[in-house]
Amino acid sequence: MTATTIPHPPALWLRDNCPCTECRDPRNGQKLFQITDLPADLAIGSAHEARTSRGEAAREIVWAPDGHRSCYPLAWLDAHSPASGAGHPGDGRTEADKELWSAADLLGRLPEARWAAYGSTDEVRAGALESVQRLGFVLLREVPCRDRQVLAVARTFGFVRETNYGELFEVRVEADPNNLAFTGARITPHTDNPYRDPVPTLQLLHCLANEARGGDSGLVDGFHGAALLRSEDPEAFRVLTRFPVEFAFADARTELRAHRPLIGADGLGRIREVRFNNRSTATLHHPAEVLEAFYRAYRSFGAVPLRPELQLEFRLAPGDCLVFDNTRLLHARTAFAESGARHLQGTYADLDGLASTLAVLRRSGGAR
Repeated sequence: MTATTIPHPPALWLRDNCPCTECRDPRNGQKLFQITDLPADLAIGSAHEARTSRGEAAREIVWAPDGHRSCYPLAWLDAHSPASGAGHPGDGRTEADKELWSAADLLGRLPEARWAAYGSTDEVRAGALESVQRLGFVLLREVPCRDRQVLAVARTFGFVRETNYGELFEVRVEADPNNLAFTGARITPHTDNPYRDPVPTLQLLHCLANEARGGDSGLVDGFHGAALLRSEDPEAFRVLTRFPVEFAFADARTELRAHRPLIGADGLGRIREVRFNNRSTATLHHPAEVLEAFYRAYRSFGAVPLRPELQLEFRLAPGDCLVFDNTRLLHARTAFAESGARHLQGTYADLDGLASTLAVLRRSGGAR
């Protein structure tokens, strides 16, 4: 390929990505300039084939009007340049990067890993974390039934998100509960803590005992549910991605509020987050015609997670630890007899820590 046949991407984009040591700190790769430092009349003065200091085929640009020189490896340009037609892979958080599922899709293939293998083998750990990214959850088996062990699980891939419930919370029957989760009541599909901003993006539930009659667990792929709503009732989807809902929680020591849509979408309209929790939806204050449109859409979406074909049901056994994406999956449980022993310990963490750990595992060859 000759210099005259090489298409050039936008000049500012290209100069903004200059890899030279004048533009980036060689120790950490961070930029040493602001976008406003670049010439307002920036243009490509000349371009020719070259080699980097490591011998890679490259393209060297001489910039006008300042004469700055930039050398771009062709492999980097092929991977990133808009002129190549390559699309951005995304950040892993939208529906575009997920495998959406109904319950039948996962029959006989629940994403799971044994704790001993997860802790000793990078490939197993990477596979488990990839399952959280792709499917929204993983079930770790044979995790030691020790007090606070759920914190150790979270710290294998990230950092514990401490809340008003503490580092961890006990899911068991309490005499004076500040949340229905701490009773034997049935809990319908929901996401946790929608009244926080930012919301905890990961949740962990470690089963220590489950001898009660009832108390089975359930998961629903909220992204799949939102996608179904978009195809079946586009107007409801439009309303729920634009209407800010007030979520609230209060007890004697805490008062939390957040205003966010039930369905969060990115700038391209792709589903990125679901906040769905009828127990935490506060009184809405909007004109009557707005409320009419919202409640019609809310009812339409609220029926979707209750469809039997979307609900993946299973029973946690002592030693099981469920790790799931709290911005995507709705979790539920059946009612249980409060006379029986049922005790889970839970904690929150965040997807960025998990993504970082997985990226480092991939870099070191631990991913499949």
